[in-house]
Amino acid sequence: MDVKFEGGPGQVALSGEFTFSDHVSFKELVSRLLEAKQSQIVIDLSKLEFIDSAGLGMLLLVREEASKANGKVVLRGPHGQVKRMFDVTKFNTLFSVE
Repeated sequence: MDVKFEGGPGQVALSGEFTFSDHVSFKELVSRLLEAKQSQIVIDLSKLEFIDSAGLGMLLLVREEASKANGKVVLRGPHGQVKRMFDVTKFNTLFSVE
């Protein structure tokens, strides 16, 4: 998984594949996003090609951490396999998906 911070604090774009092997770097990413103290975290998934169940679980963790700080998470632009995973798991009921 590649990460780019863009669009201001609390906004990040992910690309490539998001799998269990990314859990350490994703935890660091979540810490950095939460340090920005934004009411909304935006994760752009438009360039993400693949996500596995561990990646979905990590998105749930960022949602939980953001809600502890009275924030919310917006997932932007999922497509292809990522969108299919969201459809199967009903992620649109847990997140704001744009």
